[in-house]
Amino acid sequence: MLVVTYEQLAAWLGGFIYPLARVLGMFASAPLFSHRSVPVRVRLGIGMGIALAIIPTLPPMPAIDPGSYEGLLVLVWQMAIGIAIGFMMRMVFAAVDMAGALIGMQMGLSFAIFFSPTTGGQTAVLSEFLGLVATLLFLAINGHLIMVDLVVRSFDWLPITTTPLAAGGWAFIARYASLIFAIGLLLALPLLTALLITNVALGVLTRAAPQLNLFAIGFPVTLTLGFFLLALSMGHFGPVVASFFERGFDAIDAMLRALASTSTAR
Repeated sequence: MLVVTYEQLAAWLGGFIYPLARVLGMFASAPLFSHRSVPVRVRLGIGMGIALAIIPTLPPMPAIDPGSYEGLLVLVWQMAIGIAIGFMMRMVFAAVDMAGALIGMQMGLSFAIFFSPTTGGQTAVLSEFLGLVATLLFLAINGHLIMVDLVVRSFDWLPITTTPLAAGGWAFIARYASLIFAIGLLLALPLLTALLITNVALGVLTRAAPQLNLFAIGFPVTLTLGFFLLALSMGHFGPVVASFFERGFDAIDAMLRALASTSTAR
């Protein structure tokens, strides 16, 4: 008769739920995986499949009862690591949304907003358009597969242990978040410069001919010029955003290594 002790059952359960928590944490925050159009059952099924596939390759798990306080704490740490991995790439998409909001405001499309199922709130139309283009580029470079590869390789850099996560890795995430404004401004800078010159020219024209209605002339001009420049810049948008995605993957690598090195140092 097969007899399973509580210690054996706790070891089997811990060996499954700890990797699963890290994978599902990444699915909960990473772009594309966390989209509301992806059913929760699909995410859970894919996460369980990935966890089952990588369990045989993982180092020995710590002998912790998953129902104990220490076991729950380790579970929270694994979820935090997965969420941090997805959040790093989410910030790149936030920079693209910011660029779209800046361009739309300069074009006069700041009033063109609608409900976005991705963010759960009101989003500018141009931000949503650039976000969709960025998502297609993310799929084109197999970014979703790279994210899965990163979360799998994270177990080599950050194995499941009872060692607390160090603050150095979280500080790295905070420093990287400051780049959102720089990346968004760099994406929008060419169009912002051209539209600024257009607005200055319209101001000079209105000053020279006061009888002209600036509101009747300026809005169609800036709108038409903005769409024309946006169409011209689409050919350069892909390589630039792809380079930002590569920087995001490198930042995830650096963040995990920072957490691993500081945790080891402790």
